[in-house]
Amino acid sequence: MILLPSAPVSVAELIRLAERALGGDGVVLTTSGSTGQPKRVSLSAAALRASAEATAQRVGGPGQWLLTLPADHVAGWQVVVRSALAGTVPMRLEGTFTPGRFVSGAARMGQGPRFVSLVPTQVVRLVEDPTALEALSTFDAVLVGGAALPAPVLSRATAAGVRIHRTYGMTETAGGCVYDGTPLTGVSVRLDAGQVLLGGPVVADGYVGDDGLTGQRFSTDDDGRRWFRTDDLGELDGQGRLRLLGRVDDVINTGGFKVAPRPVEEALLQLPGVREAVVLGVDDPEWGQRVAAVLVPRTDPEHGAGLTVDQVRDALRGALPAYALPRQALWLDRLPLLPSGKPDRVLLRDRCAVSSGTMGPHRTSAD
Repeated sequence: MILLPSAPVSVAELIRLAERALGGDGVVLTTSGSTGQPKRVSLSAAALRASAEATAQRVGGPGQWLLTLPADHVAGWQVVVRSALAGTVPMRLEGTFTPGRFVSGAARMGQGPRFVSLVPTQVVRLVEDPTALEALSTFDAVLVGGAALPAPVLSRATAAGVRIHRTYGMTETAGGCVYDGTPLTGVSVRLDAGQVLLGGPVVADGYVGDDGLTGQRFSTDDDGRRWFRTDDLGELDGQGRLRLLGRVDDVINTGGFKVAPRPVEEALLQLPGVREAVVLGVDDPEWGQRVAAVLVPRTDPEHGAGLTVDQVRDALRGALPAYALPRQALWLDRLPLLPSGKPDRVLLRDRCAVSSGTMGPHRTSAD
C-alpha cells in the first residue's frame, strides 16, 4: 500500500503514485477528522478504479481536471486517479484558494472536456465573484461534496449555467459515490434504522491497524458485496434518491427532543442574510444540549449586520418545529476549515461552548 506524502509533491509525481496505486499497490488515505480522531483507510486498486470509472461515466467521459483540494485527502487524490486513468495531467492551483487563482487555473486548462471537484465554501466564494462564476460555468461538470451546498448558492450557480453534481461519500468509499442522491453504477444504498450503509466495489478494505473498528464498520454479504456503515442518517424517497439528515453523533438531544442538524441548516440557508451555516449540539446545563447555529453573513451591503438569535428564531417559525429553533447564534467572518475543506466542527463546538445560549423553556408548536 502506498502512503501519500503530506508535503506537496509535483503533479508528475502524483500521477506516478496514482499509476502505481492503480497497478495493484492501492493506497492508504487519512480521513479528514472533521468530528474527531482521523483514521487511516486502506483502499485497493480495484476500489480506486471502480470509483474513477463510475465517476467518468456519470459526468460524460474522461477529461482534464482542475485540482483545487489537497491530494493527500480522498477528494483531491481521486482527481489525480481519474486523471491517470484518462491519460491527462491535472492543472493544480498553487497556494491558498481564491477566486482569482481559480480563474487563472481554469484559463490554463486545455480545450477538451474539463472537470473540477470543490467543497461548498469554495463554491460560495466563486458564485460571489462574477468573473469566477463565469469561469466555473465553462466546466463540463462541477463536483461538490464534503458538506451541504446552500440552496441559494446552488440556484445562483445553476442559473449561471454551472453544471453541478452534489456528491456524497467518504474516504471509506473512495470518495463520492452518490451523485445528486443517486448511487453511481455498481454502488448500493440501504438504511438500517435510518443509518446509511453504502455497498459496492468502491468500499475500502478497512482501517489500518484497527481490526476491531474494521469489523464494526465493514462487512461482506452472502453475495460477496462489501458494505460500509456510515455515521450518517438519511431517508430514501419514492425514486430511491438519498437525502441526508445529518450524522448519527451530531443528532442533538435538547430537552428530550431529537434534532437532526441538516434540516435546520437548510432552513437557515434560506434566510436572505446567511451565506453559510453549521448547526451543532452544545452541552447545556438546562436542556442537556442546545441547538447552536454558526453563521457566516452574506457580503451584500443591503443585508447589513447578522440577525440576533431571537430574530433567527422568529424567521424560522413555521419552517421548523419549535424545539429545533436555534438557541444560540454565533456569527463569524468565515468558517474555520480543515485541510480537506470541511468545517472544523470540533473547533466550532468549542467556540459555542464558551458562552450561554439558553433562552427559556421549549414551548409548544404554537411558539
